[in-house]
Amino acid sequence: MDNEIPRRRVVVTGIGLVSPLGVGTEATWNGLMAGTSGVGKITHFDAAGYPTRIAAEVEGFDPLDYVPKKDVKKSDRFIHFALAAAQEAVAGSGLVIDDGNRERIGVVIGSGIGGLPVIEATHRTLLERGPSRVSPFFIPAQIVNMAAGQVSIHFGVHGPNGAPATACTTGLHAIGDAYRHIQYGTAEAMIAGGTEAVITPLGMAGFSAMRALSTRNDEPDKASRPWDRERDGFVVGEGAGILVLEALDQALARGAPIHAEIVGYGMSADAYHISAPEPHGNGAALVMRAALQDAGLAPEAIGYVNAHGTSTPLGDVSEVRAVKKVFGQHAYKLAISSTKSATGHLLGAAGGLEAGILALALENQILPPTLNLDRPDEEADLDFVPHTPRPASFEHGLTNSFGFGGTNGALIMRRWQG
Repeated sequence: MDNEIPRRRVVVTGIGLVSPLGVGTEATWNGLMAGTSGVGKITHFDAAGYPTRIAAEVEGFDPLDYVPKKDVKKSDRFIHFALAAAQEAVAGSGLVIDDGNRERIGVVIGSGIGGLPVIEATHRTLLERGPSRVSPFFIPAQIVNMAAGQVSIHFGVHGPNGAPATACTTGLHAIGDAYRHIQYGTAEAMIAGGTEAVITPLGMAGFSAMRALSTRNDEPDKASRPWDRERDGFVVGEGAGILVLEALDQALARGAPIHAEIVGYGMSADAYHISAPEPHGNGAALVMRAALQDAGLAPEAIGYVNAHGTSTPLGDVSEVRAVKKVFGQHAYKLAISSTKSATGHLLGAAGGLEAGILALALENQILPPTLNLDRPDEEADLDFVPHTPRPASFEHGLTNSFGFGGTNGALIMRRWQG
């Protein structure tokens, strides 16, 4: 159509990762390549008496490295993670923010749950010491949009600002929203992704009550095992994954490092159940097809899928069925892996972390492995890159995120070769 708005090309110029494999992108990527598991015994609180006593915690993280001392207690851990990852992403991108561009740079960072540690601690204060002892910073310390708000304040950027809260699809949806802002010209650059920190007594009790978690307490490093016949639930993780996205013309003009190009994005809903996936994978298939259509690609163009792959009995099979629906015979030529086997499931941060991993996989032409895949499920007859990373040559990769409520997202990236 003559009146159709031309869409700008969008590239990833910065990556910031805080994960159970390490603080920083290099530590996370090196951990993936070494086949390291970030899962261990819970140390954030005494989990004795819980059916699940393992999680994927971020070790060695000091918020004082990223947040002024006077502000640390005014914000929750999920905000600290976002600030750390955003600072790494912006520094790596080489993007200089000044009065000439700050109104054209925005932030979209979401969280699935928000500041659960602060909520729990403040509720104890209320019960034990009364309402007068509740901190005036309680609300801004824990509301979901405050990660995006704090990042925008830190960098002084005035462009589009948002915070999706779409369960485990949050981080991917945030990047998709940011991608659209640049595509259609409402921003030149965006800081986008997800962040989460809910390894708390209430968080773990809630997921345990749903019987959603692995109870492999004596073998934490083997607990996250997507597509394996002995999988028994997911492992809660924490951290953040933040990308800097830019319009291609701007990135080229300033000689920015380009990790990958984003070329397709899709959203869909299962419209099936509050927590269980649609068993035949119809919603997941719909979202992958939407991303392919957005990218203008045939299914055969995709060489690698970074799957949602949570290690749950129902979810893993549903995703396999969806991949077979979308890719047909090409599904058997695809490489597919779940990096949650190493990092655990970062919930609202998962999509941001895994988008960063996809960009790095394309840039390095290496497929991250699926750990602990010893005996694949009967329907899991595809190439899941078991145990060890693998060199590969591929031009396009796709990453999936699916969340409670049946919300789905898929993002496609292209290898950047200049």
